[in-house]
Amino acid sequence: MAGEFLTNLLQLGLSGFAVGSIYSLVALGFVIIYKATDVFNFAQGELMTLGAFICYFFVVQIHIPIFWAFLLTFVATALIGFLTEELFFRPMVGEPIFSVIMVTVGLSVFLKGLIGLCWGYMFKKLPSVVPEAPVSFAGLIISPAHLATIVLAGILILGFACFFKFSNLGIGMRAVANDQDASLLMGISVRKIFGLSWAVSSVVAAIGGIMLSSITYLHPSSSFVGIKVFPAVVLGGLDSIPGAIVGGLIVGVVENLAGGYLGGDVKEITSFVILIAILMIKPYGLFGKEEIERV
Repeated sequence: MAGEFLTNLLQLGLSGFAVGSIYSLVALGFVIIYKATDVFNFAQGELMTLGAFICYFFVVQIHIPIFWAFLLTFVATALIGFLTEELFFRPMVGEPIFSVIMVTVGLSVFLKGLIGLCWGYMFKKLPSVVPEAPVSFAGLIISPAHLATIVLAGILILGFACFFKFSNLGIGMRAVANDQDASLLMGISVRKIFGLSWAVSSVVAAIGGIMLSSITYLHPSSSFVGIKVFPAVVLGGLDSIPGAIVGGLIVGVVENLAGGYLGGDVKEITSFVILIAILMIKPYGLFGKEEIERV
């Protein structure tokens, strides 16, 4: 009995880890924009879903080889992110933060409607690039799609960590996130970094959407994942990239365990229970920087 319980626990935890890897990537997109621009993008879920549908368009509708379809998807989503910042958010510089947040909410509604208009509301599926037969290891069963998701997410997270630590653009983004005035004095183009942040965030969101569609289905309502990732961002800390990764993994695992032991209805609210709890206990998250105002 104890062995069966442990196997079931590990099985649920492993599946949750795969979903949590996707949450981590989407949360990473949230944090990239927030750190650079102080804007919390409520349209991140829609950017994620739009990226997945663009990939679906290239792969299924016009039959481009999947490698080139992925590259074209990343170019298209980077351009969409850059233009989004240029058209919608650059004119909002200096405006009240509530107004900027409402623009992101309006953008989310617009993108969801655009996705439905272009691709309809039927469930769709991206072709699998990995075998569908499940893999058994040490008594645990995992689908190749889940396994590929975990491995790919790990590689991407490591790649983005190196990008922010070693590349000139990544260092510039970190500098702008820490102090915009000092960055300007050092010759860094803050406007360029703002656009780049939105472009990178959109690409990260698209990757998360493609990975999510590989283990579920494509539908305009898939953008709800962006709202479910919000607790992961708060849990890790709004301004912490490592926190986004850890928060996404924690929420994915806990959510799956709750669904496995308490039922699917409980699974849907678990992330928001975590959100309420973390706001009550540690409002700045596990890795967030606490701001103290002296009067």
